[in-house]
Amino acid sequence: MTFVLEGIHHVGITVRDLEVSREWYSRMFGLTPGPVNTGAGPELEQGVQVPDAHLTFSMIRIGSTRIEFLEYQEPVGEDFDRRNCDVGASHVCFEVSDIDAAVAELTEKGAVFSSGPIEITEGALAGSKWAYFRDPDGIQLEVWQSPR
Repeated sequence: MTFVLEGIHHVGITVRDLEVSREWYSRMFGLTPGPVNTGAGPELEQGVQVPDAHLTFSMIRIGSTRIEFLEYQEPVGEDFDRRNCDVGASHVCFEVSDIDAAVAELTEKGAVFSSGPIEITEGALAGSKWAYFRDPDGIQLEVWQSPR
């Protein structure tokens, strides 16, 4: 290859209301969102493959990675309706030091988990634990604890 893949800069998530998402992720995870930016025009429309796109966006940093929240003022998108098994469905996974404490604290703050932590008992990931929950827009999130 003629280039080096250096890491993941960010994961983008389209949201219904940028401020609601910034507040929710800040409250849930104790993160500080970056500045709010706006975008519009022919280059943006071509780049995001959405005619007449006008959007606001903001990032939050988690270690060396960021989550970018995008709110389209135009055109207004449809609500997320994918199941986890549908092609193209995705999720963001947060690695935590103590999954039981994370699930308890996030539940106290209003997160609704689909189950308690599930432990992987076989294979290369044996001893890992994970649990799924959703953000206010229905975006699938996960907490993960590697084996100790």
